[in-house]
Amino acid sequence: MSYLTVASRDKKIGFKEGETLLNILQDNGVFVENPCGGKGTCGKCKVRIIEGVINEPTEEEVKFLTKDELVEEIRLSCLVRPTGDLTVELLNNKNVKHKILADGYMPEFEINPVIYKKVHKLTKPSLENNLSYEELLEDALHVPVYKDNLSLLRSLPEIFEHEEVTAVYSGEEFIGVESGDTSRELYGIAVDIGTTTVVASLVDLNSGKEISSESEINPQKEYGLDVLSRIDFTKTKENGLNILQKLIIDCLNSLTSELCIKNKIDINSVYEMTIAANATMMHLLLGVNTNSIGKSPYATVFSREKNLLASSIGINLSPFARVYCLPGVSSYIGADIVAGAVVSELDKTDKNLLFIDIGTNGEIVLSKRGELSSCSCAAGPALEGMNISCGMRAAEGAVEGVKFNEDGISLKVIGDKAPIGICGSGILDAISEIARVKLIGKTGRLKKKSDIEENEELQYLSKCLIEVDRKRKIYITSGEKEITITQGDIRQVQLAKGAILSGFYALLDLLELDMMDLDEVIIAGQFGKHLSVDSLVGSGIIPGELSEKIRYIGNSSKTGALMCLMSKEAREDMEKVAKKIHYFELSTKEGYDKLFTKCLNFN
Repeated sequence: MSYLTVASRDKKIGFKEGETLLNILQDNGVFVENPCGGKGTCGKCKVRIIEGVINEPTEEEVKFLTKDELVEEIRLSCLVRPTGDLTVELLNNKNVKHKILADGYMPEFEINPVIYKKVHKLTKPSLENNLSYEELLEDALHVPVYKDNLSLLRSLPEIFEHEEVTAVYSGEEFIGVESGDTSRELYGIAVDIGTTTVVASLVDLNSGKEISSESEINPQKEYGLDVLSRIDFTKTKENGLNILQKLIIDCLNSLTSELCIKNKIDINSVYEMTIAANATMMHLLLGVNTNSIGKSPYATVFSREKNLLASSIGINLSPFARVYCLPGVSSYIGADIVAGAVVSELDKTDKNLLFIDIGTNGEIVLSKRGELSSCSCAAGPALEGMNISCGMRAAEGAVEGVKFNEDGISLKVIGDKAPIGICGSGILDAISEIARVKLIGKTGRLKKKSDIEENEELQYLSKCLIEVDRKRKIYITSGEKEITITQGDIRQVQLAKGAILSGFYALLDLLELDMMDLDEVIIAGQFGKHLSVDSLVGSGIIPGELSEKIRYIGNSSKTGALMCLMSKEAREDMEKVAKKIHYFELSTKEGYDKLFTKCLNFN
């Protein structure tokens, strides 16, 4: 057995040779940033080797390390395999005990799960101490057991076949008991329920290690691409609410089962699920009527956090597992956005930060040195490839990048397959290019073929532009599957751009800030992370003067759910921030219609 010492830590970590340094650290609750999941392709998991014998740097590792870093004994922990005792120093990890990463940026925090276990010794009944199993269990746990819990009552004979018993707690509350010592088996699942996708991550609550993730398209999409269409479905379809609730519950159970089977974990060892979602998705999850969200004044039935028995809504985990629903703010600023605000630390900054979650809806939070204001704009599903003539979700065969050059149009296709459609990042890239080469005017109308043929700079694109029955469209590719951008497609993106940009300006005006007062623009969301700066600026969603201030943080909704799963303090912080965010209804702004119309224009 060899030992790893982490500088500034009190304990030594025992390990067997052959493991990577990153795995050794993670398995013992010490977290190092590793966006690529320890594959050696991101160069982020740097540590300093203070003492010990390790392997020489590989060519793969040297790609990410400067000569100075190598001299200073800085290495990538995912590519280091200790061969004996080792002492290391964590970089950029001062005064923090634990850190985890999931699909993007995550702030540092100490791991302190709400769910935990304690092992207790059992005293068996005797002639001298002839008490019931129920009474002896209460003596061992020092808490009253559930007197009316029939399943617990029936489990007592099995429990008393062992010398020990494991109690499960949620905060200060005793929630269940298991026979023997099961303290090593303690898992939770963090979930992001988006309008379009659902992502679930399995976490070892003892070590804090994110074991793996699974995702699915939200099955509710069959009944509406956006929240308003799903709200309408619940109103117009008999049992519509029950149908949509069952779909999402079945989806969560499927993802949970898949995670447990793939990782050989008993589903009864999963004790909590934390869920971030927008308000409509959260209401549908709990089977709560959504009618009030879809009409003025757009009130939610609830917005605060919820801590429920998982079985009460049909989620299959441990019999006494809990579901924690993160808090929201309003009908259109849900728990997913509160999660993003906490992950971005918007309330803890002395700067002016603009947070945008780009998806089916565009939610925006503006932090004026910690003062938080928000709004929501109906971007629509166009930016996710829907409501587009050749649109599709991001899957193999989807065009995700488009570039115009003198040789024609070059494409980037997911999976390097033959193109069969165009996804959200592809359509935005295409519109950005169409605007850049001025195939459209300020209003977004495609130019005539004759105008292009007369322009020497654009002649190479004339063969791509056709007009049928006075309707114009651009061929992105031809062959077995023709992919085109129509005038209607351009209008769909225009509407999304106008909605997001007008919300952007409205919040700046509300807090009396100028564009140039912004220190940073934070882009969040599963879709947002696939958009290039060139596409965002070229399409006009983000003004050009902010191009150097854009930062991507990935799926902050899922990250927030992970934080709440792993930290009682993060959960409390989430609840405090939700109360700090002021919601601004754009329709109440004087002159908003004119602002929206102005924001439709291309520069």
